[in-house]
Amino acid sequence: MKSLLILLITTAFSFSAHAQIKEYSADDIMRRTSSTDTIYIVNFWATWCAPCVAELPEFNALENHFTGMPVKVLLVSLDFKEDHTFKLARFLELKHIKPEVVWLKDTNPNDFIPKIENSWEGSIPATMVLCPKKHFKKFLEGTVTEQQVGSIANDQL
Repeated sequence: MKSLLILLITTAFSFSAHAQIKEYSADDIMRRTSSTDTIYIVNFWATWCAPCVAELPEFNALENHFTGMPVKVLLVSLDFKEDHTFKLARFLELKHIKPEVVWLKDTNPNDFIPKIENSWEGSIPATMVLCPKKHFKKFLEGTVTEQQVGSIANDQL
């Protein structure tokens, strides 16, 4: 009985956390980051990517740094479809990830990469800083730091 209760609580938590992770297409991401009153820091990552996981605290720090400012940090998970429902939600909770996380539902990189950035070779982690008001876009492949990305975003404020 006790095992069944634990299973039910764990399952309920997983579904609750999953409900918070929206599924986005590349088009959705680009629409979401088009508002001219906000600067966007968008990171493409996955739970199975060690460098991605290692840099996640940098995005928590950016979220804290830009609190109350017109800057939005958005983490876009490229986790596999079969992992997104339970594994991703649990991972985010365990790692105390603060920024909003969405899951990229597009699976064909030949389709979604050109919609996001033509120069992107497809590696992750990758980070994009957008300032639609100034028609500014900076795309960085590889790991980044809070200072590096924060400096780019601050220059656009």
